[in-house]
Amino acid sequence: MATYECSKCGMSVNATCAKCDAPLVDDMLTLDDGREVQISKCPNDHGKIKSPMCCGEDMSCPA
Repeated sequence: MATYECSKCGMSVNATCAKCDAPLVDDMLTLDDGREVQISKCPNDHGKIKSPMCCGEDMSCPA
């Protein structure tokens, strides 16, 4: 399961897919310009989300 953590305050978040209740997994999305964005995605292909935010910054998920 992808666990995102705030580097400022230490809060952490786990997420599951609302359609199938599977734990979301950490992944990277490559944008058209070559940059990568950390995401969480449903292992059953129900979709993906950008990393959550906390303290005004994206939370990170250790690899």
